[in-house]
Amino acid sequence: MDLFSPVSLGDLHLPNRVVMAPLTRLRSSADGVPGDLVAEHYAQRASLGLIISEGTFPSAESRAYPGQPGIVTDAQVEGWRRVAEAVHARGGRIVMQIMNGGRVSHTEITGTDRIVAPSAIAIEGEAHTPSGKVPFPVPHALTTEELATVRDEFVVAAKRAVNEAGLDGVEVHGANGYLLHEFLSPVSNQREDAYGGSPENRARFVVEVTRAVAEAVGAGRVGIRLSPMHNIQDVVETDIDDVKATYDALVDGIAPLGLAYLSILHSNPTGELVQDLRTRFGGPLVINSGFGRVTSRDEAVTLIEQSHADAVAVGRAAIANPDLVERWQGEHPENEPNPATFYAEGAEGYTDYPRLTA
Repeated sequence: MDLFSPVSLGDLHLPNRVVMAPLTRLRSSADGVPGDLVAEHYAQRASLGLIISEGTFPSAESRAYPGQPGIVTDAQVEGWRRVAEAVHARGGRIVMQIMNGGRVSHTEITGTDRIVAPSAIAIEGEAHTPSGKVPFPVPHALTTEELATVRDEFVVAAKRAVNEAGLDGVEVHGANGYLLHEFLSPVSNQREDAYGGSPENRARFVVEVTRAVAEAVGAGRVGIRLSPMHNIQDVVETDIDDVKATYDALVDGIAPLGLAYLSILHSNPTGELVQDLRTRFGGPLVINSGFGRVTSRDEAVTLIEQSHADAVAVGRAAIANPDLVERWQGEHPENEPNPATFYAEGAEGYTDYPRLTA
């Protein structure tokens, strides 16, 4: 295998194995509509094997950030339709990451009367709201009955993304300390019902959401992203035996579905934890090696050549190099990303990185 060879992830047929990781960029409007700038940003990167969109909220209550796009209103759907058309016009493929922010939010951001989580445990730290930084509030612990509503929000969002907006598929966001990930850790999930306690119970809701989404739009168009032991946003997973039991239960639950791919964010992608999960999953694995470091060309090439993964998700290099595949294939120099513009507004650091031909 080689990084620049084609690969099929379920129903998604990629011309190369370089995947654009989901990247929060906060360039959508105040009402969560991705506009022309967002469409141009993604279209510029259409030569990547697959684009995974930034996390997109499926309900007002699940919104995590100002400037984050949604897939709830007709205007948001129309915005995403323009994004998909722009990417497809340049020969690309794009899937939407559906993300419930859970307790990583504030009512000033959601415009609702509460934020939600598995348990009523607040995060340490401050939320960045339109009026400034404020402490994260104590979330509402979702009732067993309310979980069905949250699951159905994922399903409706997936249908709108694929059937109405025309994206090529969806990715269920089960990583990075947001709602689904919050269910997996015994630190953030202290429930006493069927969704808390044992590793199998803590994995249950993630499995149920993923199954429902796969049934709604076709498993071959659905991926899932996980970040075991990432220990971010107070979702703490430090007991390796518990982590293994929890993620084994999760992957055993989704393996029979025949999903397009499993995407894992982990600092040691070739290690036992990740590779055992790959074996259990039995389908294509997308690896993202670095949250705290940049994935290099050499690392990506090696991961594929040594058969540690089927594709490699890349973040900051994809931000700074819209033509990343061409640069890596020809071993050309790369633009350096500018972190000061990652979460800013406007075109700077978003659509103005130069291409080789420029």
